[in-house]
Amino acid sequence: MAMPAGEIEALIRAAFPDAKIQIEDLAGDNDHYAAIVVTEAFRGVSRVRQHQMVYAALQGNMGGALHALALQTSAPD
Repeated sequence: MAMPAGEIEALIRAAFPDAKIQIEDLAGDNDHYAAIVVTEAFRGVSRVRQHQMVYAALQGNMGGALHALALQTSAPD
């Protein structure tokens, strides 16, 4: 089962309404993505914790409907 980029963005946006989000389908299969997520919620938070926060926003879809997600996360400059 695949997951469209729009659905990934919607889940992340629900958790981080102020986020700047870029999603790229790496293989054209709706299953392997790269995402850049920039939100104030990440300020002062470790990179590992930032990624955990994004995975939590995906509501258990990681490893199921969404096979691979390369993440870049940060707080705004």
